[in-house]
Amino acid sequence: MIAAIYSRKSVFTGKGESIENQVQMCKEYGEKNLGIKDFIIYEDEGFSGGNINRPNFQELLQDVKNKKFDVLICYRLDRISRNVADFSTTLELLQRHSIAFVSIKEQFDTTTPMGKAMIYIASVFAQLERETIAERVRDNMLQLAKTGRWLGGQTPLGYESEQINYFDEEMKERSMYKLTGVKEELDNVKVVYEKFLETKSLNRTFKWLYSNGIKTKKGGEWNAQKVKDILSNPIYVQSSDEVLAYLKSKNIIIAGEANGNGILSYNKTKNLSITRDMSEWICAVSKHKGIIKSEEWLEVQKILDSKKKGPARIGTSQVALLTKVLRCSKCGSLMFVKHGHKSTKNGNKRYCYYVCTKKDNSNGKLCNCKNVRVDILENLVIDNLKELNKETILKELLKTKKELSNVNKDSALENIKEKINDVEQSIKNLLKQLAKSRDKAYSKFIESDLEELNNELENLQAEYNNISSQKEDIDKREYDIDLMVQSLKYFNKNINAFKDINNRRLLIESVVDSIIWDGDTEEIEINLWGVKKN
Repeated sequence: MIAAIYSRKSVFTGKGESIENQVQMCKEYGEKNLGIKDFIIYEDEGFSGGNINRPNFQELLQDVKNKKFDVLICYRLDRISRNVADFSTTLELLQRHSIAFVSIKEQFDTTTPMGKAMIYIASVFAQLERETIAERVRDNMLQLAKTGRWLGGQTPLGYESEQINYFDEEMKERSMYKLTGVKEELDNVKVVYEKFLETKSLNRTFKWLYSNGIKTKKGGEWNAQKVKDILSNPIYVQSSDEVLAYLKSKNIIIAGEANGNGILSYNKTKNLSITRDMSEWICAVSKHKGIIKSEEWLEVQKILDSKKKGPARIGTSQVALLTKVLRCSKCGSLMFVKHGHKSTKNGNKRYCYYVCTKKDNSNGKLCNCKNVRVDILENLVIDNLKELNKETILKELLKTKKELSNVNKDSALENIKEKINDVEQSIKNLLKQLAKSRDKAYSKFIESDLEELNNELENLQAEYNNISSQKEDIDKREYDIDLMVQSLKYFNKNINAFKDINNRRLLIESVVDSIIWDGDTEEIEINLWGVKKN
């Protein structure tokens, strides 16, 4: 009978319930109560019990599936996990493979019905303790937030985090963090507000920033959402009673008194991706100075709020087939769809056009690729793809596949493999001779031969890897050709039959890797998906 012992500790320490102490107590229990002499030890030190993403615990789970032991012993239940779901899953896995579980601290043993029930009850309390601790930490963080101090994380555009040391009421030295301004970045923030108040448009504002080479905090390009994030962030406003009243009207929790300083926001998201309800947000007057006048900031919020109430605009790209594959020949940017002016020649009909993204974002300063009408370009692409589907093209693809199949790389690989084996055996023989030899001159002769054989071995292995890589490439090209033949046949059969725009778009994307539009020559280049160019 073999027992596995699992031990875990959240921090590295030799005190108290150390890894060594846990293992020793588990061994003593197994020897005394279960008569076990053979143990497999699994240790994770410096890992939390909040989840099971621990290297040695994962190894243990794999060994459970391979039935490498008969019983799992741990010092205490929460060494396995503090999460009920994780613990239950682990216990079910053990039971499925007929492996017993013993926790020596709680005296639980899954061989008895009472032991099973008690383990589940104890695991519930273990998770409750963990959640209580987490809630307490969160409450403390929120209380600190209400003091207006910076609690860490990515600093916003315009600021850096600065540590400040101070003495508390008991004259103990403490430290806290506050935001300090970065002049160049704050100047950019002011420009964002000025341009938005001038244009009253997120798109026009970010396009102006884009075309004038103004970058974000991390040196990236602007878009409408990034502009909106800057404009709606109260960190830049000079706090006033009116600003606090506006935030309070959104059901946000307010802390601090208006004094002209900026306002920090807390508790807005959960797990970095889920936005909390605004009633859970906290906005606190901070230690740093605001740079945007309160009346200007409120005017910006008024404009943003009015845009939220308007009807949602239906994206023109939803009616286009090529938005994910069409690129500009001049700059390589994707092209998107915009409404054009009404046509006076055709009953005031409004046409859509494919436009280069970089051209549009920079107002033509960084690219001047000619726009093209959506209906004209799409018909041209479909006609070209149908032409590709002629029997001659399909025959050419199949001919290429046959030529690739005739390239016999397998026999070449086998020959090289045999040579490698022969050289490796010769090296082993020489090493045995070298170990037995006491003649220095003869030993040098052997060493010279070994060096030559090692060089030969390296060359053979390099040649083997090269041919192996070529074979993989040939196999992939054969597969790609098969796929392309089927895709082209399917395209020709269904492109006119499908009426739904999404089905037609997917059909094109299954065949096409990219389409390049040359606005100067008004020609297109179609690159089929997966087919390697010669």
